[in-house]
Parts: sequence; structure tokens; C-alpha cells
Amino acid sequence: MSAIMWCATLVCISALVTCVSTAGILYPRESESREVKSLDGMWNFRLSLPDPLVGFKERWYMKDLSKTGPVLQMPVPSSYNDVMVDKKIRDHVGLVWYDKSFFAPESWRQQGYRVFLRFGSVNYAAQVWVNTHLVLNHEIGHLPFQRDITANLKFGRLNRITVAVDNVLLATTVPQGSLQNISTNTGPKTIQTYTFDFFNYAGIHRSVFLYTTPVVYIDDVDVTTNYTEDSVGLINYKIQYGGSLSSGETLNCSITVLNNENVREKFTVITDDEEGLSGIIKIENAKLWWPYLMHEEPGYMYTLEIRLSTTWNVDDVYRLPVGIRTIKWTNTAFLINNKPAYLRGFGRHEDSDIRGKGMDYALVTRDYDLIKWIGANSYRTSHYPYAEEIMDFADRHGIMIVDECPSVDTDNFSDKLLKKHTTSLAELIKRDKNRPSVIMWSIANEPRSHHKEADSYFKSVAIFVKTLDVLRPITAAIATELDTDLLGQHLDIIGFNRYNAWYTLPGHTEIIQSRIEDEAAKWHAKHNKPVFMTEYGADSYAGLHMSPSFVWSEEYQVELMSEHFKAFDTLRTKNFFIGEMIWNFADFKTEQTVTRVGGNKKGVFTRQREPKSSAYHLRKRYWALANQLDGAQLPCNIKSYVIDNDGQNNVEL
Repeated sequence: MSAIMWCATLVCISALVTCVSTAGILYPRESESREVKSLDGMWNFRLSLPDPLVGFKERWYMKDLSKTGPVLQMPVPSSYNDVMVDKKIRDHVGLVWYDKSFFAPESWRQQGYRVFLRFGSVNYAAQVWVNTHLVLNHEIGHLPFQRDITANLKFGRLNRITVAVDNVLLATTVPQGSLQNISTNTGPKTIQTYTFDFFNYAGIHRSVFLYTTPVVYIDDVDVTTNYTEDSVGLINYKIQYGGSLSSGETLNCSITVLNNENVREKFTVITDDEEGLSGIIKIENAKLWWPYLMHEEPGYMYTLEIRLSTTWNVDDVYRLPVGIRTIKWTNTAFLINNKPAYLRGFGRHEDSDIRGKGMDYALVTRDYDLIKWIGANSYRTSHYPYAEEIMDFADRHGIMIVDECPSVDTDNFSDKLLKKHTTSLAELIKRDKNRPSVIMWSIANEPRSHHKEADSYFKSVAIFVKTLDVLRPITAAIATELDTDLLGQHLDIIGFNRYNAWYTLPGHTEIIQSRIEDEAAKWHAKHNKPVFMTEYGADSYAGLHMSPSFVWSEEYQVELMSEHFKAFDTLRTKNFFIGEMIWNFADFKTEQTVTRVGGNKKGVFTRQREPKSSAYHLRKRYWALANQLDGAQLPCNIKSYVIDNDGQNNVEL
């Protein structure tokens, strides 16, 4: 590339960087100086019908939604699509409206608090009013957004939040879609179409919080970690504060380190500045963060207790969980704490009955219990960022995460799309940058990377990500054929999706082993980078048994998996293959199509999180790998009792 072209690329990347807000997006946590009030629960809800813009034309945000017409009660968090039995709600395209009333305590005003309103995720786009004042606009689902609304509140009185939510996907949204006009018995109708294979759930998907801070507050924290040969843990930190200091007012920041039992740890701090806003923390005999089954104490987390003091204002205290670990990669390996790590995991979805993509603690708890039961150590957040509460579980349980942005089936490349794509990654990295569980950034799933425009497009995306984080590798899940792909060259680690004996020659499992071994080797030969398989699998309808195996049967899913296992074991001896992720963890809902029986059935668990035959088969595989590679002890119930092998059974014929 010429110097002129390189400079031009850097100018474009700089332009993208300037579009990103510098404000932090720390998760709301209660402390001595902060209060958190949940607004989860039942909200008023109504569709914007028959005119999609009727809510704006009639200014529904100026009064209680119940006074604009009939409303329903809708739970938040949840997708609105499957809660009711009305098909019109499930299949709605366009705007819906929510509102909720709440009290803002007078004590917040008396204590001089700032008050922030924070949404964990609204899909896809949102406008938010507080007491008739527009305070927030946000586009791109699956990511948090917030605003200081102190000036808009009525303290000691009733307040109202109104939210307009738009689920429309277009060629310039992330992900993409298109609108189609069809003729029906009752007249024309607009429907949403998209190429990705999961249901386009919409609504307020994650928790809504009010939280308070002092006038001068901790706005953001950046943490990176390392350790020395003599077991000294190193935490490099940088703290950004919000609010303005008065003339003559001074600021000081202090750090305390707590262990996982919330006891003060022995540590030293070397600050880089007078105020103590950045520096390095040293912990003797530090415990490292290890993935599940790679260590007897996986997911070890410290807590940084950060105290920001000013001359005349109340101190602000924020506690940030931190895991000490290192990530490295070569052209053949991926290493955690200088030990090669082999990924055994899943592609997944935020998806369940009734609640859709709504955050639900019971479901998250069940999912992580199943992940550990099956012996997995990782998964990809296919095909969008998952809830912060889900990510907290990964940190605490030692589950490695390939953190994916919402770009799926990316096509029709344009500057406008690129700006939104990089914005989604900037917001994702800002949110998850301090998490030890996050080991890679995935910049796309199955983009149309054979198109010539994909080369410069993904080069820009990759360079942009490196301006934000150079300590984690970049990957993507590529479905394009190796010979025509233009994305792999811009990645650090190659991930590929392939459905041999399912979408290609279904029923012929005899093709799998040689094809997977050949393709993986060619990816490595072409790019000289580590390779892992990000998707493979087959649908199975729970309870369908056929012998000999036949497509859609539980037996066929198991047979297909075994043929892949043979290929993976051969590839593991080649020293460039770093992992296997089956598609999918659990069955999930899709758009209506004759190729999907109630949704995608490639899960090893049903949508209700009950195991199919494939779950027991995969469990034996993953635990065997954990035992062989990491010395993990096999669970006593990995095999059912059949016969006492130590007994003497003499049979005369």
C-alpha cells in the first residue's frame, strides 16, 4: 500500500474515532455515595397504529400514555413479541411506545446528587422523554446508554419516562434488513425481512435504572493486568472523572484492593500523577483469573474500591471487579497466562420462551449451570453483545467469551454502515474492556466477505478496533469460501462456520472429517494465523429417534458431531487449531419459514434447557478434553453404571 493510501485510511479511522462519546458507561453499583433505583416491572405499552408516526404527530410523550388510547401492561425487561397471544403484537413492524411513572426522592435534591437514567438495551432504536423533555436518542440494540437527567426531574413528586422504540432494520442499520410491501385481503401491509437466522425480537430488553452520584464523580475506569515471574500481580488503572471542580478545589483518588472474600488485600500503589487518577497496583502472591477447568480456582476476582475525594464535595466510591490474567497469541496458539488454551464451547443466543431476549436471572443461572455441567469453557456472544449481568457470570465462573458486535450477514457496504458498525464496536469495547472473561473481539458473523468492497471496509473496522484495544485479538465467524474471502487477512485469529452434511450434502456424514481437516489447514496456510471452528452442527427434533440415523433425528445430530470430533482431534495435532464451538447451545426462535420447525433446532439443549442426546455426547467430549489437556478430574456421573469391571464373572459355555 502506498503512503498516501495508508494516510487516507488513518484519516478515515480518526474520523470514526471522533464520533464516539468519551463518557463512561460503568454498570450501576450501590455504594456509600451512590443509590440505585430499578425501574423494572410493568410499564404501559401500546403499538403505534394505524399510522406509524401517530405517536409523534399527537405528541404522546406530553401526557400519560394511558390518556392517548388503550394501553397494555408490558413487563420490562422483556421482548414484547411473545408476551401476549396477539399475532399483531408479535409481528409488529415499526414504533411502539412505553411509559412509566416513578418518584424521585426529595433527599436526592437535598444531598445535591446527580441522577442518571440508564437503559441496558432497547432494540433497535429508542427515543426517551422525561417529563415531556427529550433526553436521549440511541440506535443499535444490545448496548447500554444513559444520560444525566437531574435538571429534568421533579424531586419529591411523581415523574414520567416515555420511550418510543423502533424495530425497523434497513440497509444501514446494524444488523441489516429491509422493508417489503405486500398485498393482503385487507389492503397493503409492510413486513420486515432479513437474512439472519434468528427472530428480530424488540422492546426494552434489559434493566432500566436510575442511579445517583455526587457532583464530582467517577465516570470511567480503564484496567489492564499482568503478573511477574515471582507472582506479583500488576493492575494498571486509569480513572476518568465527571463533573466540574470549583475554583481552588482539589481532587484526590485512592484505591483499596479487596480479595474475593471482600477482605482487604496486601498491595502497593505507584501513582502516575498527583491526584492518583492513574497508576499501577502491585499485589504479592496474586491469584490469577483462570478459565473453568484450567485451574482448581477458576474465575478469581479482586475488587478495586475506588474513592474520589474533593475539597468541598462528598466522596464518590465505586467498586470494580477485576481479574488478573494475560492474553497472548502467536501464529499457531492462543494463550491464557502463558498456557495454551483450547476453546471448547458454543455459539449461543439470548432467547427463551415468552420473554424472548429479555434479561432473566433464573434463565442465566440455569444456562451457566448447564455450561459447567457439560464441561465447556467458552462461548461466542452470537450475534450481538449479551446482557452485562450475563457477562458478570462469565467473569465469576471463568468462562471465556468471544465478544461479538451486532454485525451479522453484513452486505451492501457503505460509509454510513461503516460508521454505525464501528460505533457498535466502540460501545461494546467501552462496556466490556475491563472484563477478564472477554478474550477476543468478533467484528462480524458471516459477512458477505467475497464482495470486493469488503476488503477496505473490514480493514477500516479492524484498524478502528486496534485503536481501542491492542491487548485482545480480533476475530470473526467467516462463512465465505476460503478462495474468495477478503476478511481473514485483517484478523488476528480465523474463525469459520461450515455445515458439511447438513446444508451441504445432508445425510452424508462420511464427507465431514476430510473436508474440515482440509479447510482448516488451508485457512492456516493462507494467513499463518490460529484457526478455530465457530459453527458446525445439525438440527434435531427432540424425541425424534431413527435407526439407522436420519436427518433431524437425535441420532443423526450425534453422528454428525462425532465425525467433527475426529477432524478436530487430527487438527489438534497440527498445532494451529485452537478450538471448537458447536452451533448451538439451545434451540431458538427464528423468522417463520418452511425450513424451521418452530425455530432453529440445532441446540444440544431444547429451548426449555432440557438435554437432547447430543448434550450427553458433547459432555463426554468436553470433559475428556478438559481431563487430557488441563488435568481436570472427570465427574463421577459422566458415565452411567453398567457393570463392575473389577468383579470376576466366569461364564462357562
